[in-house]
Amino acid sequence: MKAIVYERNGDPSVLQLVDRPVPEPGPGEVLVRMAVSGVNPTDWKGRQQSPLPAGWQIPGQDGAGVIEAVGEGVEQELTGERVWLWEAAWQRPWGTTAEYTVVPVRHTVRLGDASFDLGACLGIPFLTAHRCLTAGEYMPDALRAGALTDHTVLVQGGAGAVGNAAIQLARWADATVIATVSSAEKAQLAAAAGASFVINYREQDVVEEVRKISPDGVHTIVEVAPAKNATTDVQVLRHGGAVCVYANEGGTEVTLPVRDLMRPNARWQFVMVYTVPKAAKAQAVVDVAAAAAQAGIRVGEDAGLPLHHHPLSAAAAAHQAVENAVVGKVLISTSDQ
Repeated sequence: MKAIVYERNGDPSVLQLVDRPVPEPGPGEVLVRMAVSGVNPTDWKGRQQSPLPAGWQIPGQDGAGVIEAVGEGVEQELTGERVWLWEAAWQRPWGTTAEYTVVPVRHTVRLGDASFDLGACLGIPFLTAHRCLTAGEYMPDALRAGALTDHTVLVQGGAGAVGNAAIQLARWADATVIATVSSAEKAQLAAAAGASFVINYREQDVVEEVRKISPDGVHTIVEVAPAKNATTDVQVLRHGGAVCVYANEGGTEVTLPVRDLMRPNARWQFVMVYTVPKAAKAQAVVDVAAAAAQAGIRVGEDAGLPLHHHPLSAAAAAHQAVENAVVGKVLISTSDQ
């Protein structure tokens, strides 16, 4: 089989297209013939600095394909099932950027008739967004249609992959969603994702606009740039609200006004998808799968998430595109399925 492998940390040039034997699934594992691999920022960040668990690494946490064989203890009926994968390469060498990979069966989820492209977009972005939408005092533990009725969510950076996921999941759960963006083009993407209101923070006063929409403040803020947005977040958060931080764009440290956050009993929740509590992670997988099955999640430009396809041989270019913060989702086609 063909696979992308790196044996040392570094820039995209360390990614090599190699021939490897097709692996055999061990106990509790399945062999998946990959169709599409999704590329996330953690893929290139891990390539630069994370230890190699086996002296080599196939990158790629997310992807979609077909189960071709099962290991001991796994139901044979899963053979032939179309699935999406999550956290395939977390502390394991077998990622999704290959023609085949092996993963624990619990890291596969039935995809049904949905496209492989959709499946490859569901892992890290949507599981992260789910945690951001369920970790606050006002938020439910699980998402479903109607779960966020009468809730207002502010998504800072509504044109990013996690921002798009948060908008789609929140709207599926019937929240009012306000998204901030930096350009007219990104405003169109956030609106296409389903945002109820879109604010261009380069041209409008975010605090003023949010207060017009939700005078009592917002229940939850999905935050990509806490160092830049902390002052704004404090001013628009309602009593008991939560700022859920999943990235550190624009600065690695944030300063907060203690008493201004004490009075409303506000919460700052930091989110790292890989270490989310097990019960919350399991619920996120169930809810994201349900949203996808109910057509509550879409991909492509008309869903606010442009797709950028690369062949397996161009994995380095795919990684570089994500590192350069291309708008949309970067996918690697691993086969002709």
